[in-house]
Amino acid sequence: MCARANCCSGGPTLIFACSGAADVGEIADRAARKLTKDGIGKMFCLAGVGGRISGIMKTTECAEKILAIDGCPLNCVKNCLEQAGFNKFMHLQLADLGFEKGKSPAIEDNINKVSQKAVEMLKPNAG
Repeated sequence: MCARANCCSGGPTLIFACSGAADVGEIADRAARKLTKDGIGKMFCLAGVGGRISGIMKTTECAEKILAIDGCPLNCVKNCLEQAGFNKFMHLQLADLGFEKGKSPAIEDNINKVSQKAVEMLKPNAG
């Protein structure tokens, strides 16, 4: 999608997270915010991708790396990115880390577990 010549070299690392109503959505959202605060990447607007907002789409097209963090197996983040035409991204599904919808409180230990896995996935030569 991205005509790389029109993008800055070494584009951003973008993080799209579920921010759903369930506890696992809160964990995904808070982990993405932690990753942003820690300088690992930049949390970016999934609703803007869903709404096909031109500036958000262009920035996403030029991203160096994209991480999708889904709270539950519905995979809303993954599906939203794919429906917008993005197919080259890493996908972190909280169920794969043992989190269950309705049974996973959004406590610091759980948020840290997700953010640590994300850091591993975003390391150079990972993915």
